[in-house]
Amino acid sequence: MNIDKELDEILDDPLLDISEKEAELFAMPADMRKGMEAKKKADYVAQRKLCDDFSRYEPLFRQVHKDLKAGRRSLVRISKSINLQAGHYYIVDGQLLLLEHVGELHQGSNSMLNGRTRCVYENGTESDILLQTLRKNVVGSGYAVTELQEESDGKFFANSDLTEKDKITGYIYVLRSLSDHPAISSQQNLYKIGFSTNSVEERIANAAHEPTYLMAPVKIVATYKVANLHSQKFEDLVHQLLKAVQFHVTVVDDNGQRHEPQEWFVVPLEVIDTIIGKVMDGTILGYAYNAEQECLERHIVRKQNKIDTKGLKILTLNIKKEFFDEIVKGTKRTEYRELKQTTLNKYTYVDESDGKRYLRSYDALRLYVGYHRDRESALVQVIDTTYRDGIVAYHLGEILER
Repeated sequence: MNIDKELDEILDDPLLDISEKEAELFAMPADMRKGMEAKKKADYVAQRKLCDDFSRYEPLFRQVHKDLKAGRRSLVRISKSINLQAGHYYIVDGQLLLLEHVGELHQGSNSMLNGRTRCVYENGTESDILLQTLRKNVVGSGYAVTELQEESDGKFFANSDLTEKDKITGYIYVLRSLSDHPAISSQQNLYKIGFSTNSVEERIANAAHEPTYLMAPVKIVATYKVANLHSQKFEDLVHQLLKAVQFHVTVVDDNGQRHEPQEWFVVPLEVIDTIIGKVMDGTILGYAYNAEQECLERHIVRKQNKIDTKGLKILTLNIKKEFFDEIVKGTKRTEYRELKQTTLNKYTYVDESDGKRYLRSYDALRLYVGYHRDRESALVQVIDTTYRDGIVAYHLGEILER
């Protein structure tokens, strides 16, 4: 069988011949063709390529990392309404980039400015990603890097700074372990941050026999005089900030007892120096430690207006952090409580007129996370209360106060 001959015969069939007028029925209209071309152009995806002049930018990236670790710059989360600016640095998915240039701008579909950019990345590549896409990436999984902030000298108290009215309340010290234990000696950036009312030299004299010093000699890396401050609170604040990078190890004392020291942290020395400085000048409350990037992250705290709760019926409840966060985000709209013998009077009442028990009506829930003094809290509107199978459900509205 000659397949080619059969195909030629089929294609030469007169029934397949069509006129020019009939062919026009299969032609794409001009406006549709224009739309398809525009869509194809819009579907262009920016691709990374090698940056030919990366040698110009490489030392800049190194300096930005040094500035971050020294506290002269910090990371900050941004909202989706913020316009990114050329010449500024950003981090996306853990990688530092420079928004080197923004081309011709136009208003995007969300009314934000949009246009092609030139972004240079610290790995030696570049792209012409859209400004709107870059903004979305920074908001979703990144940070903006703050502008350079020159740190002033004399941030810490020196002898020349003190007057007769100043009261030395203690010393904050930073130590490095000289232990030969593999789990300790192999750990880079491992430091102890502690407090002493006596001289640091006196405090560490017996370090080789004290669990808090890992049962080994230590080296003094830095000391800071603390004047007119409650030094223990000072130390507690530093430890709270670095809790995520606390070093966990078990040591055995001279009597064979096991201990888990609490004051050792895996953090660069430059960051420790910056943290202590910001504690002393009162600016640390706006910061958190970013362990992944090994630098400080600045939190923008928007002041919440206190509302007048006079006349409101408010139910106070303690709640787990994960559920609290969901309620604040708006993803959890109902808070459930089991009706028990011990909580009957809290969630219900007996109407004396008919002797029946009814649900108590509340205007809002005052939610607290845990029981510590500085716990998070929120006042949330209650729009309805229902009961079923021993469970009281509070249906939530807006966040009235945070």
